[in-house]
Amino acid sequence: MNAPFQIRSSVLKEPFAAYVCDQATADVLKPVAAELGWPTEKIFLGGLRAAVQSLSVSASPNILFVDMSESGDPLNDINALAEVCEPGTIVIAAGMVNDVRLYRDLVASGIQDYLLKPFSTDQVRDAFTHAQMVVSGPRHADPATDRMHLMCAVIGVRGGVGASTVATSCAWLFGEKHGRTTALLDLDVHFGTGALALDLEPGRGLTDAIENPGRIDGLFLERAMVKANQRLSVLSAEAPITSPLANGGGAYFQLQEEMKGAYECTVIDLPRHVLVEHPLLMHDAHTTVVVADLTLAATRDTIRILSWLKSSAPQSRVIVVANRVPTTGPTEVSRSDFESSIERKIDVVLPFDPKLAAQAAKLGKPLAEVAKGTKLAVQLQDIAARMMETADAPLIGGPAAARSLLGKFGDLKSMLPVRKLKPVKG
Repeated sequence: MNAPFQIRSSVLKEPFAAYVCDQATADVLKPVAAELGWPTEKIFLGGLRAAVQSLSVSASPNILFVDMSESGDPLNDINALAEVCEPGTIVIAAGMVNDVRLYRDLVASGIQDYLLKPFSTDQVRDAFTHAQMVVSGPRHADPATDRMHLMCAVIGVRGGVGASTVATSCAWLFGEKHGRTTALLDLDVHFGTGALALDLEPGRGLTDAIENPGRIDGLFLERAMVKANQRLSVLSAEAPITSPLANGGGAYFQLQEEMKGAYECTVIDLPRHVLVEHPLLMHDAHTTVVVADLTLAATRDTIRILSWLKSSAPQSRVIVVANRVPTTGPTEVSRSDFESSIERKIDVVLPFDPKLAAQAAKLGKPLAEVAKGTKLAVQLQDIAARMMETADAPLIGGPAAARSLLGKFGDLKSMLPVRKLKPVKG
């Protein structure tokens, strides 16, 4: 993320500058800049390379727009920009490459937003308005006490094992018991129950994000999220099954990034097929809850998913949950045989209580809330507490260790040849 805005230096900074590659892009930016009271003469031709050259010998603006369309090596050029860009500058990039990995790398480098060309005036307005909010927003009172964002994934090894029930309950417990603002992201866009379980209408936020990933920013997220209570918000969908949604993963990654800045915790209800199609979703997961029942099929698939997590998401702490375990009578696979097969212990066992589950569904409340005072509630609280242990750990290296490239000072490149920038036609 960008370094906190320095109020004292804002007096000396221009509010805005843009470096575009073509007149058409400038024509989209100009009315929005004028609407926000920014000087349209600060929109220059030349793109990212011109921005690097100009900012090497002049002060950075509060908000910087750079067009990367002509960049042959976007990441290298962004790193060059980082060397000359002052701390506190909010950078919005634009380009024609629709690539999720590039987007994630750009965000990791400190870019506030990336707009895919061609974009609309409304998209630019949303991006600029959000950037302006970041610039004018309050600084953190004490960065040393900031809590890390907790990203959790809940995966059911088979359909019907109750992963969504666990995800909803844990997200509710994060707010209710741990006092954390939490986003529940249900990625089963056709059959998800994230909103249904909380007696909410899902809205069109998630489907709009998938259809128009370029629109995703802080303002979009604020409008799309459905509030369950003061600390819990949900992003879910009930897309028509007659309308397949084609998504390369870009929307999901952008939603993850925006949620990091807006909430203290994110719980992703992650269907197995989405895990297979978009494995990079697990890149930032601190904790993964693997939910299974004690059946032969679940045993097989638990082995497969644990193996995948070990190789593809080694940073994520895994919690194995056996759900819907009868308090009396045999199971298809015994607990000892299950643990022997997966080569590890079950962390939490959730007893099967169909009456409580039915009551929660009828009331539209999380199972953890309805089951208060029961053994089932205690076990659900245990899962949430185990997930929260990661967030309660201190940040290694402190805030300085997490600074992005754009949050660092760079030496002025006084040796670069300077040419007069050509302003766009007004």
